[in-house]
Amino acid sequence: MILRLLTLLLLPHLVMAADKPNIIIVLADDMGIGDLTPGNPDCKIKTPHLQTMADEGIHFLDAHSTSAVCTPTRYGLLTGRYNWRSVKARGVLSGTSPHLIPADRPTIAHMLRKAGYTTQMIGKWHLGWDWHKDGEKIDFTKPVNNGPDINGFDGYYGHCGSLDMPPYVWVDTGKCTAVPDREEGVTKKQDPYGWYRKGPISPDFKIDDVLPHLFAKSVAYINEKAPAAKEGKPFFLYLPLPAPHTPIVPVPPFKDASGINSYADFVMQCDHHMGQLFTALKENSIDENTLVVFTTDNGCSPEGNFKVLKEHSHDPSGGFRGHKADIYEGGHRVPFIVRWPKGIKAGQKTSAIACHTDLYPTMEAITGQIRQDVGGEDGYNLVPVFNGESTTTGRNTLISHSISGHFAIRQGDWKLCLSAGSGGWSAPRERDAQKRGLPSMQLFNLAEDKAEQKNLVETHPERAQELLKILQSEVDNGRCTPGSKIPNDRKVTFLPKGVTIE
Repeated sequence: MILRLLTLLLLPHLVMAADKPNIIIVLADDMGIGDLTPGNPDCKIKTPHLQTMADEGIHFLDAHSTSAVCTPTRYGLLTGRYNWRSVKARGVLSGTSPHLIPADRPTIAHMLRKAGYTTQMIGKWHLGWDWHKDGEKIDFTKPVNNGPDINGFDGYYGHCGSLDMPPYVWVDTGKCTAVPDREEGVTKKQDPYGWYRKGPISPDFKIDDVLPHLFAKSVAYINEKAPAAKEGKPFFLYLPLPAPHTPIVPVPPFKDASGINSYADFVMQCDHHMGQLFTALKENSIDENTLVVFTTDNGCSPEGNFKVLKEHSHDPSGGFRGHKADIYEGGHRVPFIVRWPKGIKAGQKTSAIACHTDLYPTMEAITGQIRQDVGGEDGYNLVPVFNGESTTTGRNTLISHSISGHFAIRQGDWKLCLSAGSGGWSAPRERDAQKRGLPSMQLFNLAEDKAEQKNLVETHPERAQELLKILQSEVDNGRCTPGSKIPNDRKVTFLPKGVTIE
């Protein structure tokens, strides 16, 4: 407790001098680190608004989602806790899955509400909520239970799963805005980019309009809350986007604007809407004291059509190996830009390792709250890095997770993948790698081999064992930060068959 009080008192003066900022976290969906000009000098997609955001804030060059897929990443970002500690061991939820985060699990929204913030979620939830069901059939006239409102949000507006997962229904803080009147879907054969699974859809749910609609809702929320924000009542807006995930449906003037393909067009559209968000902040005279985070949930999906992107010399993974779903860097190394004119010096780039879990303790520090044992157990405060006073957050390790539940642990430049293959969708897939007799673990030195091509596990077995022991300790402690030991929500196993810790 004494250490936490000292940490609070010694927060850098730059942050303490500012009033509590409004906070907006934008989480794009299936956008790779190489898809934005700030993270990739060879990027062939124009993203001027996000480039300006990076120029006016701080850009993290070594930032990571906790997982290489949607649902678990969202869990990690909101709770500040590694997703694999939850009951969800692998994969993602559907559009009809029950809620994942218990009401008593602290989230960023809970924590910020305690600090006096109004809190709102607008967008793709993908953490489950409880539809009212008569047997297997959803009754859309009945209230939705256990949505984002039990996880700290005063209100929410969005859809339950990914935009290619039915039902296609808007839910406004527990109430469906309209009852589905038909079933709708598009096959991949009909549209290789714009496909979505067939299911119930409401008359007010227009697939092509979902992205602009959510930004319009967000701008309206900013307009509504700005007067109170200027009077000392800040707001928190969590804006998880459904794009550029499938269905990839850019609208004019972005359709065909990239000269590459629909995916690149859709990334450009996301960038345009970010510009609208900043315009709203400026027009409401709250831009200076609004902290905006832009990041993504995982790497680019193969649905973006890597073959076509490569033909145009564009690499969504920016030279890193793999993509969405994988344990390799392309699966979980993500864009991470933070802009706050009143609290962050412009034009900064940092090589400090960062993780989505770090947002929880960072917002805790910025709002002057004392660190608690529960909540943000796997996160580190980024404020010293924001202020340019440090190149590290105190984070000594990073644990990553693939769609199939495979682990990787990193310490410094060394990364140990507990898989024979990608642990995801890129070659070699796990079963193929095992059939080929590849080693059951992969050890890389990222400083010398950023593309993870040279497996050093046989030449540096002692390093692999060191990392295994660290991973075991962090699993057993229920946290990677100092504090009381906390149980995981399930029995967590990670060792490949035949591997032991010596």
